Amino acid sequence: MTDTSTRIRIDKWLWCARFYKTRELAAEACEKGRLRLNGNRVEKPGKELRPGDILTLPVRGKVMVIKVLSGAPRRGPASEAQMLYEVIEE
Repeated sequence: MTDTSTRIRIDKWLWCARFYKTRELAAEACEKGRLRLNGNRVEKPGKELRPGDILTLPVRGKVMVIKVLSGAPRRGPASEAQMLYEVIEE
């Protein structure tokens, strides 16, 4: 049985982790295929993330590879957002 409490929509997680200022911008990045989840191109903002997933995304003109550590119940301060992921490669 899969635990649904650990899953979160990718657009919401990106917004909560402060990679995008709005959830709409995060959804747009997904729809344009700018993100990769575990090596596969993401085209739908409703795609679900789980702890342990590897996410590749553009950040300030560079490609960043991160490991998702946990979901986010809400958008908090930047210090809290940094606890949601681990940078693998910048």
